[in-house]
Amino acid sequence: MQYLLSVIHDQATLANPDEDAAIDVFNERLQTEGYWVFAGGLAAPDTATVIDNRGGEGMVTDGPFLESKEYLAGFWVIEAADLDMALELAAAGSKACNRKVEVRPFLEP
Repeated sequence: MQYLLSVIHDQATLANPDEDAAIDVFNERLQTEGYWVFAGGLAAPDTATVIDNRGGEGMVTDGPFLESKEYLAGFWVIEAADLDMALELAAAGSKACNRKVEVRPFLEP
């Protein structure tokens, strides 16, 4: 089953060199042990653009969808046998990046 591990951050700063190194080690572990699907870091929330095309006329808004102290800083998509393994990996990822990590399973097709 695939899981999204969302990195939640509450500061304007990016990862420091020690965090970057720990994240690299964690990424290597995910790849070596066969959990890796995809991962990425995201630019700051003020670089976001929100598009709402639900009504008759589309609306484009600069900035994040929500004004919040916490924001999505990055993510991993992993393949794990079960939620317990996903949680174990999320705990290791949280320690590596020094941020909170939310775990959510993808819906089965």
